[in-house]
Amino acid sequence: MSKRSNQRSSAKASAALVPLEDQNIVDIDVASEMEHSFLEYAYSVIYTRALPDARDGLKPVQRRILYMMDQMGLSPDKGHVKSARVVGEVMGKLHPHGDSAIYDAMVRLAQDFNLRLPLVDGHGNFGSVDDGPAASRYTEARMSQAAVAMTAHLNEDTVDFEPNYDNQMQQPSVLPAAFPNLLVNGAAGIAVGMATNMAPHNLGEVIAAARHLLEDPEAETQALMKFVPGPDLPSGARIVGLDGIKEAYESGRGRFTMRATVDVQQVSARRTGLVVSELPYGVGPERVIDRLKNAVNNKKVTGIADVMDLTDRHNGLKLVIELKSGFNPQAVLAQLYKHTPLEENFSINNVALVDGQPQTLGLKDLLAVYIDHRLTVVRRRTARRLGKRQDRLHLVEGLLLALVDIDEVIEIIRTSDDAAAARERLMLVFDLTEVQANHILELRLRQLTKFSRLDLETERDDLIAAIEELEAILNSRAKLREAVSDELAAVAEQFGDERRTKLVKSEELEPAITASSSKTERAAAASALLVPDDPCWAVLSASGRLLRTKDRTPITAEGRRRRHDVYTSVVATTARGEVGALTDTGRLIRLNTVELPALEQPTATPTLADGVKATDFVTLQRGEKIIALVPLNQVLAVGTRDGVVKRVRHDDWPLNQDEFEAITLKGDDKVVGGSVAANDDDQLVFISDAGQLLRFAAELVRPQGRAGSGIAGMKLVEGDQVLSFTVAPAAQVDEATVVTITATDDGMLESAPTAKLTKLVEFAPKGRNTQGIRAHRMLRGELGLALAWAGPHPLASTVGGVARVLPQEYSDRDASGIMLDSAIGVIGAGASPASGEDVSSEA
Repeated sequence: MSKRSNQRSSAKASAALVPLEDQNIVDIDVASEMEHSFLEYAYSVIYTRALPDARDGLKPVQRRILYMMDQMGLSPDKGHVKSARVVGEVMGKLHPHGDSAIYDAMVRLAQDFNLRLPLVDGHGNFGSVDDGPAASRYTEARMSQAAVAMTAHLNEDTVDFEPNYDNQMQQPSVLPAAFPNLLVNGAAGIAVGMATNMAPHNLGEVIAAARHLLEDPEAETQALMKFVPGPDLPSGARIVGLDGIKEAYESGRGRFTMRATVDVQQVSARRTGLVVSELPYGVGPERVIDRLKNAVNNKKVTGIADVMDLTDRHNGLKLVIELKSGFNPQAVLAQLYKHTPLEENFSINNVALVDGQPQTLGLKDLLAVYIDHRLTVVRRRTARRLGKRQDRLHLVEGLLLALVDIDEVIEIIRTSDDAAAARERLMLVFDLTEVQANHILELRLRQLTKFSRLDLETERDDLIAAIEELEAILNSRAKLREAVSDELAAVAEQFGDERRTKLVKSEELEPAITASSSKTERAAAASALLVPDDPCWAVLSASGRLLRTKDRTPITAEGRRRRHDVYTSVVATTARGEVGALTDTGRLIRLNTVELPALEQPTATPTLADGVKATDFVTLQRGEKIIALVPLNQVLAVGTRDGVVKRVRHDDWPLNQDEFEAITLKGDDKVVGGSVAANDDDQLVFISDAGQLLRFAAELVRPQGRAGSGIAGMKLVEGDQVLSFTVAPAAQVDEATVVTITATDDGMLESAPTAKLTKLVEFAPKGRNTQGIRAHRMLRGELGLALAWAGPHPLASTVGGVARVLPQEYSDRDASGIMLDSAIGVIGAGASPASGEDVSSEA
């Protein structure tokens, strides 16, 4: 046995010989000790770590991060600094709980997919929904503009300060918070015996509700929900069902369902796909793909051919789920909602600290706590500013008294033995206070000039006016509330943006039927879900009749039985898809393709006699007419009679409306044409009554939202107007044809209409908002153009029927036309795209 082992054994033996009463052993009750220790731990977690303060919506670590960044001068106009530096400052001075906890909290403050209004401006890899951030030594950070608003006026006694952990520094117990951060950015935290989970909201809506509550403190939750209808999640998506939201706003607890934003698109020539552009809050594409693969392997979801994640920084989220042929996209989507995170629930639990106590708060309670805090902040700031201005006014008034007889002031100072004697004599001679006398003694001689007196008098008047204004705020609760409301309005103007999350009451599929529908039609509409979602054509004729085909067999003119008609729009869609009917007033009316009458024979040539009047499906205003059928999942180009052009984003269509504006028209302007312009190199073609043609690339027209009024497309001379607007797809520009037919003076017997065909490529592209190039040289008696059209496969309708009665040869672009034997009533497309072609951009 070693010497050390012998010593250890001897020590144990000696300890065993010591009597128990001499070993300082204290008997305690284990149950009470555990209870006491657990309560201390629970208190620490609840009040110093996990739950946010209802006033500024921040946890202690988040508050300390923002305060320390403010003290370090990391304003948005300064450069970024290493995140590790910020973490070190916070940990060393305010939050001694480890660098990883501090960095994790700072990362969340910088993630725009977690916060509706990020408080940290991060530079570098701050992570994604699926992946974590880079280490703090690699990333950089500074305050965002919103963080500046949260910490503004800290140096004006707006909030109380408290010692830090070692009593060496002071830190704010709460931030001034210029906006309701808890509602805007939400919160999540798990304490002991309680947890909080709050959804983000739209800042503009929350501030509008807060201002309403300032004006009417007795307002009920129902009134506030007119301003805040529901959460506005950073990831967008949709919230389906509003009952849970209302319950949460009333009681502080509730649940709502989030659904991804999914469009049914033709992802390839033969495949239909589900394109996911927005996911539920907190769900990433990798998680969706993993769950989708598991569901497919377990045969819970069928009909999936492939899934691709095309997400990037430039185009945002794009998850493409390709479907197998013959599967109904809506039915597959329903399976995905059930078995994947494309549909998720969010449980609201609004637990926050109020006066140091955890409470569950509804919408009104949350707003009321914030408003009380903001009233206190503005009151304290106003009192501080009032005191400083009163002190300055006191000094200015003393200076003005001294400047009345400055020579005597100088003489008193020169003849005094010391500063104390001079101060006493000044106070006695000029009736000054000690503060005023000290200030005069500290003046420099160069300040005692004539201009200084004028400046002092101006400053005195400004101070008096400012003091009166500040005193009015402090003496009137109404003015104080008005000041708070005005500041909130300014914050909303600075940081407010559009709502991202769409609120939907329900998404039950109800096939639309008209009041005049027969029993058979009603039964067919009720069984619409059983119709296979096969590719088909949706067709609009010049006479305003609608139909759909059974498949994508190319449509030709042969075999038509209906006279005096051609089809003006052919849209590639599916039997369960949707198309839009564009009217000349700028309205876009949503149509379910399954409701359109279908040909009985899948391979039969459509005759348009099989169609029905469009007015059976849509209600048009007096004098309104349908211009074209258009797809709803692509960018559209719309042209008007006054030469206005607009490209409309397809992602801006409202999901819960059957009709909406595609363009806002001015005056008595009318839409003359609309078609798909998804590619920037598609050609937009205007043709005017005077025979001018203008074409330019679609890239010159930036896509707008549906509320936009468009931009100048074609410059028109006085008395001229646009006759035709079409889109020539980039792939078909070389074969596109321009058809022009003149209008004649009926009083001149020798005159007759002339027609001319010209290759579109003969007309060089011009800039937007120009007059273009002459497309038809008018003869004697020709008043201008009666009809015009540009595109592939032109076909005309005559009095005797449908035939290719147009000239068979092409003319020069500036030539006159060839005289016609028959009057032509309308020009349209002569054939649909060939079977098997990519028709995603055809119209």
